[in-house]
Amino acid sequence: MIDSMDNDTVDQTFTPAARAALDFFPIDAEELTLVSLSENVTFKVVDKHDGQAAYVLRLHRPGYHTLEELDSERVWIRALAEAGVDVPTAVPARDGRYYVPVTIAATGEQRFAGLALWTEGRLLSDVLAETSDPTVVEHSFRQLGAITAAMHNQASAWRPPPGFKRRALDSDGLMGAAPHWGPFWEHRSLSPAERGLLLEMRGRMHETLARLSRAPSVYSLIHADMHPGNILVDGDRLTVIDFDDTGFGWHQYDIATALTGWQTKPNAAEIERAFLSGYRAARPVPDEALSLIPTFRLIRWMATIGWFHQRPELDRPSEVFEERKAWVLKQCAPFQGG
Repeated sequence: MIDSMDNDTVDQTFTPAARAALDFFPIDAEELTLVSLSENVTFKVVDKHDGQAAYVLRLHRPGYHTLEELDSERVWIRALAEAGVDVPTAVPARDGRYYVPVTIAATGEQRFAGLALWTEGRLLSDVLAETSDPTVVEHSFRQLGAITAAMHNQASAWRPPPGFKRRALDSDGLMGAAPHWGPFWEHRSLSPAERGLLLEMRGRMHETLARLSRAPSVYSLIHADMHPGNILVDGDRLTVIDFDDTGFGWHQYDIATALTGWQTKPNAAEIERAFLSGYRAARPVPDEALSLIPTFRLIRWMATIGWFHQRPELDRPSEVFEERKAWVLKQCAPFQGG
């Protein structure tokens, strides 16, 4: 499993493919350093002829996106940049492609490799973990709310070009019989009673989502993983990264995703107010729409159980996972048999 590899195995497995991918791009790599080893394998690359020029090379997980979906991701990121949102800048290959196929010789799998300019900064999640100052935390979430609103403003007014393809995080994509993040009700840690409870709630949530409007003002392209771990901070600049889960969905899902990891904190109410203050300063939103955030918060954590279910290599005892599972089951319990 990818997450259990030691450094030597990583080097033998992925570095040859990364170097082969770089041959397609207009740089001469001197340094190639592993940055992140998860479903996507990410390297930092330094150009031999310009030591100040750094890039990020990503070997995308096999089977998660088609080439058309990956190219569409680049199209939206470029449109966001044109709208003033700080996002990574893609670097095309010499022949104009944004992704090139490479084979992982050790496993036989094929991955698409893409290159972008390196973005300086620290993950917002790391910054927040190091502070107990509520002023800093609330300021950060106010900024996060503003940038989320800016993305929703762009997406609501933007019409994707012909051939654009990304998944739909709609009633079926989130709470259908085969949701994108996996059948959460089948997680191996669940008892039969708990599975039944989650299946019942899945049906309720599917019906709720199916009734919601899909007008562009409330349903458009969304980042869909808009949490502090996908935001880079460099001074006052916030850059949104990791568009891997981008799709068409409700704006409240993005908002809920930004807040769910903090909903059990003592200052959760203050954090939510700060986020919504930043959001509403950039994009008006009625209270009726915001009233659905608790629903989408529950949907997000139900989906997260499915994410773990589809990734058994990550399915080890985890305080975070157990906390989320317990919270979901607690929220579902009052509706059992109702």
